[in-house]
Amino acid sequence: MDKVFARFLEKFGGPVDRQEVPASSIERYRGKLPSQLLEYWTEHGWCGYGDGIFWIVNPQEYEGVVASWLEGTKFEKRDNYHLIARGAFGDLYLWGEKTGFSLKITSVFSRCVIHDFEITTEEMNRELQGFLLSRNVDSNDLEDLFKPARRQLGTLRHDEMYGFVPALMLGGSASLDHIEKLKAVEHLILLSQLAELQPYSF
Repeated sequence: MDKVFARFLEKFGGPVDRQEVPASSIERYRGKLPSQLLEYWTEHGWCGYGDGIFWIVNPQEYEGVVASWLEGTKFEKRDNYHLIARGAFGDLYLWGEKTGFSLKITSVFSRCVIHDFEITTEEMNRELQGFLLSRNVDSNDLEDLFKPARRQLGTLRHDEMYGFVPALMLGGSASLDHIEKLKAVEHLILLSQLAELQPYSF
């Protein structure tokens, strides 16, 4: 295991609900995603970390999610994006084939953070390692609700997330009483249809 992934594991803790990555998926994304990420997939699989607060995922399962969020936005033409990771409450980490980790969507609020630059193929692996090292547990939490939700509802599976019912954008409350364990793909597509994606205004 390389030092970067060892540091990531130190911060987050061991894997949850690991899925082995088939060779066909490695080939599908060769040349589209960093070779370092494909190596991590081979060694560690797709799985959750930090008791399921952060997930490295199969981008193919989320193609419909990415298409639904980016449809009609400037991002649709800017790059080809693949969802490489997500948080327990629906933070979406998108990797652009030309721009690397350049788009993060906070799905519960329909907000995004954009990093506006292009990087070379040679820089992709370093960019990916920087992405992993800069993740932290707390930024994937929401109102400190992850631990109470996990106690109440149980640990997430690889295809699940914690969602608010009703959704926050429909006036729902960000409280434990309104959290349910939901199928991630279906719920993320639903959230994409509630409000136009807007950049955060810092």
